[in-house]
Amino acid sequence: MSLNADQVAKVAALARLKLPGEQLLQVQEQLNDIMGLVDQLGEQDTTGVEPLAHPLAIVQQVASRLRPDEVTETDQREANLANAPATQNGLFLVPKVIE
Repeated sequence: MSLNADQVAKVAALARLKLPGEQLLQVQEQLNDIMGLVDQLGEQDTTGVEPLAHPLAIVQQVASRLRPDEVTETDQREANLANAPATQNGLFLVPKVIE
């Protein structure tokens, strides 16, 4: 797939880029090179290849950035509500702001 000058100009306009004629042709070449690489990737046989959650997972062990979902603090509800001007059933009572 390759892009023509009109398509590149439309993409540039959508991106709010002002590209003079010579620069438009240069960007067209660069985008067409990128599209060629994407086409090459699409032609590769990926049968049996497991998807990766992280690109480095193929060469090293990658730890999850998410912490375990464990309770680490004790229940502080009563202490938190102690200074509230008004509470009911363990909840803060606040004035109505939307009518």
